[in-house]
Amino acid sequence: MKRRTLIGGLAATAVTAPFVHGLNAQTPVTLNGAVQFNDDHAFTKALTKFGELVNKYYGKPVTFNLHKNSSLGLEKQYFEYMAQGKAVDFAIVSPAHMSTFAKAAPFIDAPFVFSDIAHMNKVVAANLLKPIADEIAQKAEVMLIGHAGGGVRNIFANKPIRNLAEMKGLKVRVQGAPIWSRTFSAAGMAPTVIAYNEVYNAIQNGVIAAGENEAAGVEAMKFYEVAPHLNLTQHAVSIRPICFSIKTLKTLPKELQEAILKAGAEAGDFGRALESSEETAKLDALEKAGKLKRVPFEERPAMKKLVDPVMAAYAKEIGAEAIFGKIAAV
Repeated sequence: MKRRTLIGGLAATAVTAPFVHGLNAQTPVTLNGAVQFNDDHAFTKALTKFGELVNKYYGKPVTFNLHKNSSLGLEKQYFEYMAQGKAVDFAIVSPAHMSTFAKAAPFIDAPFVFSDIAHMNKVVAANLLKPIADEIAQKAEVMLIGHAGGGVRNIFANKPIRNLAEMKGLKVRVQGAPIWSRTFSAAGMAPTVIAYNEVYNAIQNGVIAAGENEAAGVEAMKFYEVAPHLNLTQHAVSIRPICFSIKTLKTLPKELQEAILKAGAEAGDFGRALESSEETAKLDALEKAGKLKRVPFEERPAMKKLVDPVMAAYAKEIGAEAIFGKIAAV
């Protein structure tokens, strides 16, 4: 992949060091982004909005190449590329894929951290996630410049699950961060880590019986074809940071850095509002078309009660007790 020519310079706004050389005013800037989904997904729309806002605030043309449909791999790879300063400059990445660099990262996306989208919006507005973002920036050299997401996560399965008894022993795919396996085990399930793009086949072949995702992911990946029962556990509200490579940021003019940071925050807000507003409509359409059936889950409070001690222990283990307490107090 052809990358732009880099002409020295140190990071300004984002990483405190003064900008020194900068890019020649005539040198075109091209930034490469990546997303696992197509044009219809909220993540793609949020990243597209990010590019539009950067051009608006910078006032000079910047070319954004957004590589869609997993053409550059999956989110785990995007994060690694950004940390290395190659191939991908910006992307939306699940916090679960940041755990190699920061143990606390997956915690902000763990089950029952947020009670609903309004709670998550308040936490983001209060900047309570800054300590985690600072750790990721220091250890991975990737900035969290905005927070998209906003989808309520439920368990899709090849059978209806209405209570904890029917949930017991469920072979369910979870994200790679340990907190997901621990919490789902505490609720009585049998979690297993499988790559996102292999979930469909794993259910189809009987390796697992279920997965968990928000409406946008269920629709985009057509999980309803192999797991038509959407069991409304509402166990999590997804938060998906818009990430930007610090190695890339350091090469850009100060004014462009500032535009990127401002645009990232606004694009995150846009993404959360979009996904949360689209969710009910997506599920209504899928159910009306006979592609899935929403199954009420009768014991969400009991499920949360089983998970709460695990979350508290994990917060203590990773040194996130203060953040956990502040989030709960909002």
